[in-house]
Amino acid sequence: MNRWKVLSAAASVVATLGVAAAAAPAQAGASGCNRPGVLFCENFDRLPTGGASSLDWGIDTRNGTLTVERQRRTNVLHVRTLDNGRAFLKVDDFAAPGNRFFGRIRLRVDAFPTAPDWAHYTLVEATGSGSSEVVRPIGGQYVPNLGKNLWGIGADGGPTGDWTNWRESAPVSEDTWQCFEWQMDGNGNQVAVWIDGVANPELTASTDSHGGNQVPFVLPTVNTVKIGWQLYQGGTTPGQFDLWIDDVVLSSQRVGC
Repeated sequence: MNRWKVLSAAASVVATLGVAAAAAPAQAGASGCNRPGVLFCENFDRLPTGGASSLDWGIDTRNGTLTVERQRRTNVLHVRTLDNGRAFLKVDDFAAPGNRFFGRIRLRVDAFPTAPDWAHYTLVEATGSGSSEVVRPIGGQYVPNLGKNLWGIGADGGPTGDWTNWRESAPVSEDTWQCFEWQMDGNGNQVAVWIDGVANPELTASTDSHGGNQVPFVLPTVNTVKIGWQLYQGGTTPGQFDLWIDDVVLSSQRVGC
């Protein structure tokens, strides 16, 4: 059984028992690159270790780095930022049929922020034409009155304002490999999220149901997708953030975990 099947099986048990998954994946496995409908795919195995670069995608960094590392017989992307820096793999010239697509990444975050209050971070960001919204299907926030970090989808830059609709049903897990999926659908301006293969109905958005102002939420016709890390407030604890990403897929069909 390959490493991601092991991880997915473990995640299914975790979802059933309601406890946190552990253990990093152990060996290389299928990334989903050969599946029907794939629009973009990167598993980093064909890249040399060291500073990350590819003709298939670009880099957007400020006080951050992207490095390809070898971990247990497979390559992964190590994302590191200082304070409120950013480091993204950037997929430009992206186009999905009907402006409807699914995304999937494997992810392990070393530690999430515990300061400042309401520290807000993004791991996936989509932009495009026809709407000024910067859509963030995978991101989260430190919620001081609860003393925890929670996942929440969000947006910025458009009529709905800057919002992160965090949910108590989606607490983060540190130092644990997890599988994150999302769907963006221009029909109804819908966003949906799955964690370890399990849908979280609270992590959704649509035209008139979202975390921002009461003006309609309109998805752009997506032409750029960024995957990595950005934190928006300075004076963070910890002062440095490390995460590892693998098996990035954007597809017209759901890839699954």
